[in-house]
Amino acid sequence: MSQGKVKWGVISTAKIGIEKVIPAMQQGVNLEIIGIASRNENDAKVAADKLGIPRFYGSYEALLGDPEIESIYIPLPNHMHYEWTKKAIEKGKHVLCEKPLTLKKEDIMELISLRNKYNVKVGEAFMVHTHPQWVDTARRVRNGELGKLRAIQGFFSYYKTDPGNIRNILEYGGGAMWDIGCYPIHTSRFVFNEEPLRVFSLIDRDPDLMIDRLVSVILDFPSGQCVFTVSTQLVSHQRMIFFGEEKKIEIEIPFNAPNDRKCRIYSDDGDLFQTSRQEISFDVCDQYKIQGEVFSKAILSDLEVPVSLEDAYKNISVIEAIFKSEKTGSWVSL
Repeated sequence: MSQGKVKWGVISTAKIGIEKVIPAMQQGVNLEIIGIASRNENDAKVAADKLGIPRFYGSYEALLGDPEIESIYIPLPNHMHYEWTKKAIEKGKHVLCEKPLTLKKEDIMELISLRNKYNVKVGEAFMVHTHPQWVDTARRVRNGELGKLRAIQGFFSYYKTDPGNIRNILEYGGGAMWDIGCYPIHTSRFVFNEEPLRVFSLIDRDPDLMIDRLVSVILDFPSGQCVFTVSTQLVSHQRMIFFGEEKKIEIEIPFNAPNDRKCRIYSDDGDLFQTSRQEISFDVCDQYKIQGEVFSKAILSDLEVPVSLEDAYKNISVIEAIFKSEKTGSWVSL
């Protein structure tokens, strides 16, 4: 292991990596990105030149074969996550893979076995988990500032109908649940600090693309309920609200948190005229930078990663139950 900085490689020149994650991670104090791979060597070279990455590879296998690369970031399409996470682990690399880590919970169990065998760190890239606004919201709930948390309300949507877009291809893990529905599931589990007992869903599918384009879900937790709607064919919007017996907290931009301005959450005691409304702001930060640094610290100091494979298993189990509820038209126990 390198002293002080983890040497990272990136598998894929995907847009999210090139435009958001890699530039943010390059600002991290305890890591450096030394390689990037594409199945087209020229694409890898162009990305490497643009981002100032010293090494590029014309295949994913070549990057995994570089002994100096210690950890891998994977922003591939959803259906490729499991395959390349597995291959990276088997090469003895630590892995941070975009969500969803797999499309079947059984695959997570195999990855857990491999992680333990090769003694590496493996995590799901829910960047929201380590953002200060989410850490603070969870802290306030657990400290009892809202009274007992009883209900969560969430919404996340955008509008995309291009059949060639990877998010609209069913067999590639497209659709609202895998792409964005995973966020209110993960964050409600995180803030409640417990697992749902059962789920119910209503799903509307695009008649041509067959993806789930509009989904409404009820998650029944031991302490209360989360109700959320996600859509790939509605006006863009996102919000999460947490209702306690005494106060509520609203996260203004919960998922696509900006990196060029302060993020804000709001707390109030239910006054409809909002005379008690308190604005809580957070210093400008980049959630992808924080994610990279926290994961790298876990490697350097042998700590738990922010979002473990065990957590990924639980999140994917909820998603599978939501699709089962669609088919049965009834509650599904977890």
